[in-house]
Amino acid sequence: MKGARMLLGCAVLAASLAVGHAQAQTTLRMTWYSDGNEGEVMSDLLRRFEEQNKDIKVVLDQVPFKAINENLPVQLAAGQGPDLARVADLGGVARYMLDLRPHLKDAAYFETNFGPFLEWMRLPGDTTSIPGYMTQLTLTGPFVNKTLFEQANVAMPGPKATWEEWATAAKNVAAKVQAPFPIAIDRSGHRFFSLAITQGAKVFNDKGEPAVVDEGFKRAAQLVFDWHKNGVMSKELWGSVAGTAYRGANDEFKNAQVVMYESGSWQIGQFDKTIGADFDWVAVPTPCGPANCSGMPGGAALVAIKTTQHPKEVARLVEYLASEKVAEEFYQRSLFVPGHLGLAKKGLEYKSASPQAKAALKVFSEGVSQLSPVANKLQGYVNNRVIFNAVISRLGQAIAGEATLDEAYKRITADIEQQIAERNKK
Repeated sequence: MKGARMLLGCAVLAASLAVGHAQAQTTLRMTWYSDGNEGEVMSDLLRRFEEQNKDIKVVLDQVPFKAINENLPVQLAAGQGPDLARVADLGGVARYMLDLRPHLKDAAYFETNFGPFLEWMRLPGDTTSIPGYMTQLTLTGPFVNKTLFEQANVAMPGPKATWEEWATAAKNVAAKVQAPFPIAIDRSGHRFFSLAITQGAKVFNDKGEPAVVDEGFKRAAQLVFDWHKNGVMSKELWGSVAGTAYRGANDEFKNAQVVMYESGSWQIGQFDKTIGADFDWVAVPTPCGPANCSGMPGGAALVAIKTTQHPKEVARLVEYLASEKVAEEFYQRSLFVPGHLGLAKKGLEYKSASPQAKAALKVFSEGVSQLSPVANKLQGYVNNRVIFNAVISRLGQAIAGEATLDEAYKRITADIEQQIAERNKK
């Protein structure tokens, strides 16, 4: 009987310890979107983190990019966000980000390796906060179906070719091989500015305030407008959605329907996997305009959210994922240009990449040195999403025949002024 009591007591103690352990485990929720395979890679890294940190469980909620851009800000405004989120609109979400600096073991590591990109996550006047780290640095640029050029027996324009030269060549190729899309550009304000800045768009006045509709901007808008009229671009893409809605041409490109696709480096992993040996695709340098040959920088960051109840655990997770060895593996396996200065300087071996993907990564990495100061300033501007949305919405109306370009220009200016004023009231 005594032995039975002792066994029972041990069982009760063990059960209570198990319950205590279960109660001590912290659950973190991470909202995540993927362009390619990075969700799979992150799942693998999180599993390893949990093995080393038994007191933390991470739930990875994978959602479409549209949900990150449109639904997440609404959740954050209502105070119902996750503990962490992967976001691309860094300026727009900055007000909801948590400064992890007080909880980090080595804040200097983040300053050294992510310094310039931390500025993209900070509100005006903030020079010290560390909300998270860059899951990748991106650069806009074109992908070209080289096989279609070869089938059409048309020479590809050279490295310093203009947008007009590419438009002529792409239309020529499309006519010969019956491809429905000579040039496709993502229906995105960010992507539009990769063209506008080459045309001389300055975006800001001397005081640093938005002055978007200038001569360079108008040159770019006129090009896109004319391309839709003369068949270089198709209304099937830009006209298939309205307002500020994003529309990519990923599927059309991988189905060999597009001659030249202006998108960005985040597509490399996806194209490497989905196109395979179906056709020969290449990345080419950003076409030139009268001002420069600059693309638009960008990227996505994994950031902590202010409403989290577990800042110390979030900081521990972010330090693990941003550590050099783990970040290097993530960038390599996802085929991303590193958003980590130390790794960018060292250079990465993309062992899993095909020769085509490696060549594309090289082109985009070299494009970083061609970036215009205007492009960097626009990417870091806290209200850049206001500018992007106004441009894509109103330019889309002009392309659809619902407004003239001059009317679109006036509405773009008015939209930007009104929406920034509304933001400043909050």
